[in-house]
Amino acid sequence: MAAEMAPRVLPLPRQQSFGPPTVPNPFVHPGRLGAGDKLRSVLQGIILLPLRATCIVFILLLAWLFASIAIFCQRGRGSVPLKGWRRRMIRTTLSGLTRTAFFIMGFQVKVKGKVASLPEAPIFVAAPHSSFFDAIVCALTGMPSIVSRAENLSTPVFGTILSSLQPVAVSRQDPDSRKSTVAEITKRALSRGQWPQILIFPEGTCTNRSCLITFKQGAFVSRVPVQPVLLRYPNKLDTVTWTWQGYSFKVLCLLTMCQLFTRVEVEFLPVHVPTEEEKNDPILFAYRVRQTMATALNVPVTDHTFEDCRLMISAGQLTLPMEAGLVEFTKISKKLNLKWKHVREQLDTFAAIASASKGGRIGIEEFADYLKLPVTDVLKELFLLFDRNGDGTIDFREYVIGLSILCNPANTEETIQMAFKLFDMDDDGTITEKEFASIIQSALGLPELDVSMLFKEIDADETGKLSYDEFKNFALKHPEYASLFTTYLDLQRHQVDLSDEHDSESFQSKHSPVRSTALVSEITPTARNKVCPEGNEEDSSSTSDKKDD
Repeated sequence: MAAEMAPRVLPLPRQQSFGPPTVPNPFVHPGRLGAGDKLRSVLQGIILLPLRATCIVFILLLAWLFASIAIFCQRGRGSVPLKGWRRRMIRTTLSGLTRTAFFIMGFQVKVKGKVASLPEAPIFVAAPHSSFFDAIVCALTGMPSIVSRAENLSTPVFGTILSSLQPVAVSRQDPDSRKSTVAEITKRALSRGQWPQILIFPEGTCTNRSCLITFKQGAFVSRVPVQPVLLRYPNKLDTVTWTWQGYSFKVLCLLTMCQLFTRVEVEFLPVHVPTEEEKNDPILFAYRVRQTMATALNVPVTDHTFEDCRLMISAGQLTLPMEAGLVEFTKISKKLNLKWKHVREQLDTFAAIASASKGGRIGIEEFADYLKLPVTDVLKELFLLFDRNGDGTIDFREYVIGLSILCNPANTEETIQMAFKLFDMDDDGTITEKEFASIIQSALGLPELDVSMLFKEIDADETGKLSYDEFKNFALKHPEYASLFTTYLDLQRHQVDLSDEHDSESFQSKHSPVRSTALVSEITPTARNKVCPEGNEEDSSSTSDKKDD
């Protein structure tokens, strides 16, 4: 019986690069105000809020007027750079009005370092990006072009002001928008001064400044020097951080304008001139710039990206803890060749399994219930392969990696055909419940196991027999079973190898179907020989999916 077999000790090496990040969730900022902070904000706001709001509206209207004049009757709007008096108007008036607006809102701006000129650095890269108030960098750098959503250009007042900066527009409706955006940034950066400098927030989304997430490559593909710009908000009360979970845009604006002052530090680091190696590798270029900025900020770096935000929100919609979606998607997808759609579907499956557990993690009991199997040594072994940190539970990150490394590679057409032949003992092209139970019972070492529920789930047409198509469809949707099938076959081979070591007539016994059958419970000689052909040494490669991780 499988339960009586000597336990196998499988090496479980873990690639450190797959380990979870040690930093807190960078996309949330609770920002709870104490009773004293609330009272102080209300009392200050009674006087400050109406005065500041009135002034800001007036400044916005002035900025809209100057922006309208600058782009009035402009030829080739958006495709031809502003020149002459138009560009000077933007640099002087809008820059001055933006500084004035921040001053009226109570911002005390401290600038460190020197702003690089256009020939020195065509691109500014600013981080960490944590607030819409980061726009102060525009005023300090002479109102450069920025990267903005195309939808923003159509908003009243603000859209006109934004258009005067000639932004690089990103369209969500255009599937090729990312490529065209990178191409436009490159064209402008290499224009030799025809276009203004470009300001880019390479993180691509807002964080809580606890770390620097992955930099997108758009600012680094053009292979030109960039100037890193650091942003700090050293305030006791944080009313500026705008993340995916926390205060809304309106609330943060109100809270900030109700404070006497808000400190912000902007530091311009020395220009980073790319080496030949970095010019040929934008990923390396981005990594080194990020490392320089993280060192200056004294914060860690992580491989989180905007896709993690999307997964985090999806996890919350599935009643999972929002942190469940933080898998460092871009890094894992590159290593394991994963697609967004597949990972999103896996989140749905994970949520269905974890719904019965507290904390959004899968325990051995939930894992067994999902597979409609009891907790056995074989199932514990499979669970252990998923449980990368050995804490007795599987989080979504471990689930994604486990499916990609352990299950999906094993769930090939060849494996499914092999498993079907294993179950189809009488070679009639179908699997009865008795045949199905015989193999499952032997694989798990439980001769009395009731597998009727699992069989009925696979038997889609309710004929009492499983066709190959039914078996294949189920296997593709539940790749976890592939590892159970291959584990069972490994157990067979393991026992055959052990018998060969101690049997003086190893050659004869190895070719005896009766001997093979005696080692693996009550499997018929036909099934044994069909699935594990005699003397086939190549079969040992079937465990490679458990070693490569």
